[in-house]
Amino acid sequence: MKVEIEKLELTSTKIVDEQRQKLKELFPEVFTEGSKIDFERLKLTLGEMIDLGKERFGMNWPGKADCFKIIQQPSIAALTPSREESVDFDTTENLFIEGDNLEVLKLLQKSYFGKIKMIYIDPPYNTGNDFIYPDNYSESLDTYLRYTGQIDDEGRKYSTNTEADGRFHSKWMNMMYPRLFLARNLLREDGVIFISIDDRELSNLTKLCDEIFGEENFIGLFIINSSPSAIDYGHMGKMHDYVLFYAKAASVTVTSQLAEENKKFKYVDNVGPFNLYPLYHGNVAFNPQTRPNLFYPFYLNPANRITDDFYEIGLEEKENWIAVYPVVSKKDGIQHVWRWGKELSQKNLNQEIVGYKTEDGEFRIVQKTRHTGKVIRSLQIDKDISTRRGTAEVESLFGKKIFPFPKSTELIKRFINVSMQEGDIILDFFAGAATTAHAVLELNRKDGTDFRFIVIQLPELTDANSEAYKAGFKTIADIGKERIRRVIKKIKEEHEEKKDMFSGDKPDMDMGFKVFKLQPSNFKLWDGEVGKDKDSIERQLALFVEHINPKSTQEDILYEILLKSGFPLATRIEKIELAKKTVFSLADGSMFICLEKELTPEVIKAMAEQKPIRVVCLDEGFKGNDQLKTNAVQIMKTRNITFRTV
Repeated sequence: MKVEIEKLELTSTKIVDEQRQKLKELFPEVFTEGSKIDFERLKLTLGEMIDLGKERFGMNWPGKADCFKIIQQPSIAALTPSREESVDFDTTENLFIEGDNLEVLKLLQKSYFGKIKMIYIDPPYNTGNDFIYPDNYSESLDTYLRYTGQIDDEGRKYSTNTEADGRFHSKWMNMMYPRLFLARNLLREDGVIFISIDDRELSNLTKLCDEIFGEENFIGLFIINSSPSAIDYGHMGKMHDYVLFYAKAASVTVTSQLAEENKKFKYVDNVGPFNLYPLYHGNVAFNPQTRPNLFYPFYLNPANRITDDFYEIGLEEKENWIAVYPVVSKKDGIQHVWRWGKELSQKNLNQEIVGYKTEDGEFRIVQKTRHTGKVIRSLQIDKDISTRRGTAEVESLFGKKIFPFPKSTELIKRFINVSMQEGDIILDFFAGAATTAHAVLELNRKDGTDFRFIVIQLPELTDANSEAYKAGFKTIADIGKERIRRVIKKIKEEHEEKKDMFSGDKPDMDMGFKVFKLQPSNFKLWDGEVGKDKDSIERQLALFVEHINPKSTQEDILYEILLKSGFPLATRIEKIELAKKTVFSLADGSMFICLEKELTPEVIKAMAEQKPIRVVCLDEGFKGNDQLKTNAVQIMKTRNITFRTV
């Protein structure tokens, strides 16, 4: 009896299936036989929340519907390792991925879903000269392969987006929408995203983000000092750009304060030094009508000073005690409320909140603040974060200006410091000259943190007349990879010269990065679009006589299987020998991958005895031996091991 072993899925996550499953978990009653959605039943379930009107607030543009086709189309590509371009390939957890970021984001869905803490991107600003990706969902991978010369086609379909084009803004939004949608999936629930932009597309980008992330998850807009001396645009000198700041779920997102050196404190108690901050809420939108739970009196005892400066307070009225309410706004006469509810105030009476008498003789309720840092400001206008500083950083590494107007590492470091904690991952899928990777490496060196980066960059061609091209860098991806290598080399050299120079140095500090490149799958996949005539089918069947690309190495195949099985690219891999056959053990033995082309009963049994959760083998390894296949299936089944072939 012929046994068919279930095949490993060789495409990226199918977003439609994921979304349908989420809907089924919430509303199982709206699914009919065959897992179809009954939209009339869904309307009944949601009741009055359904908007049936034609006029509604929202944003539309030509091509928006196709954005969802782009999102829903799974990738059949692979990410192949490039050891010779990497540093410490076997031990590092940092990644540089060269390829079209749309395809790469699709490939990362299964392995990195909900694992990224922070995203920073500096996408094309749509100046009319920027490089814009194609928006035809059906040809994204083929277009990339043609552009990079991996398949024969002289026509390059990546181009600039000129203002003369009738769909100037639409093309840019069609490029951004699916990438932001896929990026959101990768964020943790407490994750955040920062997006650099200028005023050409600021309003459109804000509307895109409101739709994808939710208007309620907009945290703020930064004004960024981009050109201190100003760029003359005729009617005004432009000095700044913007950064949009969104959370995946603002209600669970916590940000840290930026360190403030030599901060001075006026007071000290048994806990430590502190300053004072009014307990009333400064925003008049919070008032007794909108927040009645935050409006109540404290009672202050003017006869009992806790110290020379502070008075005893309580929440119950006592004889000769003074009732103290939040202040009334002098500007518009609106009554303020407290920042703390009554329960929290009760816990902190005469400890973190105290009574205080101003120089004018008025009594106030104040909070002790012990922060050694400060909340990040919306105005980032100091010279340390300008593109001039970014240009100087790249020039100091390469000895020449090989990349125009890169962001400053200091800007990225500030965003990292308020958003990330130990072991968190940052993603940048418009990496450019790899400023984000540079910032992470320097922060880890200085502070002893273990932030990790994933940066993605298209191998966009450099101009033949540019300094970069003359220096031997044919693509922007080449510049980014070399920058990371030079930063690592510089840090290591400085460490050797002055081992006490960096307070954060640790012996196991990750100063490396793995390079992966977007390539066609190592396996020949059935083309569902092929013609149904006899000749077309016979030609495709002929391709599957040997369905593995003969140029693919074992490591190429290994990483494609790893990624499409849901393991991160930084997964620890151990090469072991079982029954005289090579087996790759992933994540401390949780999964085995055997790429031997001649499988034996002994190696099947040996893998099963190790009790991994999953085992994957090459289908051709069975050499058509149905008995061996049957035995393999039974052996794995008796040990509850998921068994797949490719």
